[in-house]
Amino acid sequence: MIMWIKSPFFSIISAIYIAGIFLIPNPDVVSMVSPFNPLSLLHIPLYGILTILLSLSFIPLKYDGEALMIKPLFLSGLISLLVGMADEIYQAQLPYRNASITDLLLDLVGILFAIIIRIFLLLKIKRKRSNFLKT
Repeated sequence: MIMWIKSPFFSIISAIYIAGIFLIPNPDVVSMVSPFNPLSLLHIPLYGILTILLSLSFIPLKYDGEALMIKPLFLSGLISLLVGMADEIYQAQLPYRNASITDLLLDLVGILFAIIIRIFLLLKIKRKRSNFLKT
């Protein structure tokens, strides 16, 4: 069984990052482009990084070598998606911004991409540990 604690460092970095998402909307850049904003593609790495930061805020106290830490990955993805939804609702309230389902879908792409990367890296670490223990 794995017991989880929150890493204060990554928790604080994640909170600052989320605050930055809400506090730094740039109306000048957004108003320059229409109808498809290529800067919307920045939602993919923005929310991918957020998902990775949130997943790093969960550190196993005791790692048994079998778990892939799926629960923290799912939780970090869910929190990132909720932040994305809240950001779109917030943008709908601003006079110079608007909410976009496309942006939310791009957030989801970034979240899923980050989760896949984390699973791949965790599998790689697990494989190295098992090879190390065999020798």
